[in-house]
Amino acid sequence: MSTSELTALLLFCTAMSFSPGPNNTLATALAANRGLRHALRFCIAVPTGWTLLMLVTGLGLGTLVLSVPVLRWGVKLLGVVYMLWLAWKLVGSAQLVDAGHVRLDVTFAQGVGLQFLNIKAWMLALTLSAGWIVNAAGQPAPNPGERLAIVCAAMVLFAFTSNFAYALTGSLLRQWLSHGTRLRWFNRVLAAVLVFTALWMLTV
Repeated sequence: MSTSELTALLLFCTAMSFSPGPNNTLATALAANRGLRHALRFCIAVPTGWTLLMLVTGLGLGTLVLSVPVLRWGVKLLGVVYMLWLAWKLVGSAQLVDAGHVRLDVTFAQGVGLQFLNIKAWMLALTLSAGWIVNAAGQPAPNPGERLAIVCAAMVLFAFTSNFAYALTGSLLRQWLSHGTRLRWFNRVLAAVLVFTALWMLTV
């Protein structure tokens, strides 16, 4: 992979990883409600899920999902329902004690699975595959396997770093949010972001 291609890849990964989205929103919410240690497993689940998504996209499943209307809408609707469910749980978390015990929880498996329920993630995976894996400066790449490894390594780094940065921000706000109704309103704002993202996914 040439220097210009690698630079473009890193810039693309930066923009896609650090811009607000369902993963970053959940990382922030989990750390704010349950602490950085609890959010860490989600921060690891995201790059794990992304790597698996890139691998199955490279095998052709991404093209199949996006080209077959039933599969495309199935992914969309499952993703929307899951994010709305998470938003509902978030709205119900008004105290750190309550949140820590019963309300807000995303397992490692759920964090991995969430990547497969995001139609935007499928489209991004296809963009990466078409732009950096199977093509090299407009020509068929002679080394797609090597390029896939580079793209996956970059996405693992950026996906973990961005989610950890958001989680760290949430954990730093944890003590401030413990006073009065701050946590309730903080969770409502993040829940609204998830709802907005879910509705936006329907238009993609």
